[in-house]
Amino acid sequence: MDKDTKKKITPAVLLLTGIAIAAGLIVLFAELAEEVLEKSFRSFDQAIIDQFAAWDSPALDYVMIFITELGSVWFLTVLSLAVVGYLWFKKHDRWTILYFIIAIAGSGILTWILKQFYQRERPSINPDIDAIGFSFPSGHSMGSLVFYGFLAYLVIRGPQKAGMKWLLVGAAAILALLIGSSRVYLSAHFPSDVLAGQLSGAIWLLLCIMALEWTKYRRGSKDTVTDSEKS
Repeated sequence: MDKDTKKKITPAVLLLTGIAIAAGLIVLFAELAEEVLEKSFRSFDQAIIDQFAAWDSPALDYVMIFITELGSVWFLTVLSLAVVGYLWFKKHDRWTILYFIIAIAGSGILTWILKQFYQRERPSINPDIDAIGFSFPSGHSMGSLVFYGFLAYLVIRGPQKAGMKWLLVGAAAILALLIGSSRVYLSAHFPSDVLAGQLSGAIWLLLCIMALEWTKYRRGSKDTVTDSEKS
């Protein structure tokens, strides 16, 4: 197989792989949502809630409140503006900016739609930590996974060395998991809400990244054809 053929086949294979993974995650989310509606996750939720309750302490309260703020709407909005500014002025990457905005804004819209559809009540209401409205799925969990996941994608695509990439991507993954855990600890969500938020966030993030990669591939192919025609 020559190099040109490989260049044509590889994006298609990656796209199909991404679609397959997204489809699998959609099935998992649908199964989870069905179990939640049938209240089959009560024992699972309660077991994890009881474990978090056993760790309760004033010091850990402050830590979890700080962590949960890292996934709040206001904080992610500020960071998103910073990312857009960096991509615009430093990288001049309009396509990445477009799909980044779609990813972040879309996750908020999708969260609202799912919450209105399932209408699950929260374990407790606390406006100080954004624990208001319906509970399923967790908006903090979905939003933070999409945002920090997209940052991880940018790191993977960046010029950093492999060791630094692994470190930053690992930090982003741990942070997203900690934000989800903080929502359970603070009684803002059931564990199944967090799991659903992370699943739906992973689906949406994957679709946005695939769309961005495909767009860049198609634009690159057109530019290559244009350059060939000119020469």
